[in-house]
Amino acid sequence: MSREPTAAQRRVIDAADPVTGRLRGTEAQLTALVRRGLAFRHPRPPHDHFLTPAGRRVREAPPGTPEQPAPPTGVFAARVGGADEEASPSAAARLREVHSAWQGLLELRRMTNPDGAADRPCAWERGHLVRAAALALEAAGHRPKTADADGYRVRATPQPEAVAVYAPDAAALSACAATLERAGWQAGEYTEPRTRARYLLASPRRT
Repeated sequence: MSREPTAAQRRVIDAADPVTGRLRGTEAQLTALVRRGLAFRHPRPPHDHFLTPAGRRVREAPPGTPEQPAPPTGVFAARVGGADEEASPSAAARLREVHSAWQGLLELRRMTNPDGAADRPCAWERGHLVRAAALALEAAGHRPKTADADGYRVRATPQPEAVAVYAPDAAALSACAATLERAGWQAGEYTEPRTRARYLLASPRRT
């Protein structure tokens, strides 16, 4: 286990915005948190600092609890769904990571959309369509398909700025459509000519 954050670092972590995880502190404090993997510096001006999933875990733990090292899973990635995708060993930890990632994406929208809108996808999402749509679905509580359970699948399509979303049944597909529309996407139902399978064709809304 890693050593516990200093009292000053703990105060900065505890004072973070409860939704976005935005931090306020001295440059030295923020730099130290970045080095420990508890915060990251946003690449765009004004270069604010935000809690990472590991930093959120420290904040949620009782004071005096040593920092637990994050599992070696690499960079967070939304689950796109597939038989080769395994369920998370810790549902609670995954829920926290997804919530943190979604709040971070909303903040990215506010910072990078010209009008500061958080209800409309940003340029990053249009450049990472499959992951962005999957994050919107997972953050809303939809379950991805795994080796052990059925669920949604998000796939790339030949069409520019559009992904295909599949679900186990008509009700689940409609629920996915409603979620994506609330997240700022346009979604319509279609039928594959060969398989007759129903799917959504979804694209980020621009206005």
